[in-house]
Amino acid sequence: MRSIAKRRNDRLEFRLPPRAKAVLKRAADVENKSLSAFLLDKGLQAAAETLAERTEFRLGARQFPAFAAALDAPTKPRPRLEKLLTTASVVE
Repeated sequence: MRSIAKRRNDRLEFRLPPRAKAVLKRAADVENKSLSAFLLDKGLQAAAETLAERTEFRLGARQFPAFAAALDAPTKPRPRLEKLLTTASVVE
């Protein structure tokens, strides 16, 4: 299977203000990348994060009641988590 980075048959074009292009070019230069490589890399990272935040799953009619019951059930005590969340941080 080919990697995304090696297969470059498709094009993507968009318009942007000169200032935006200058900022993007400067950031690409900092990372020693071409503007195209920088935008592809950062765009793919942002896309992966966006998609990961919107994970969808489906349940069958037989599975849904158990899922709903698990959501409605009272929480179990978690003393270590409680302590972690109520103890001041070392940086505070």
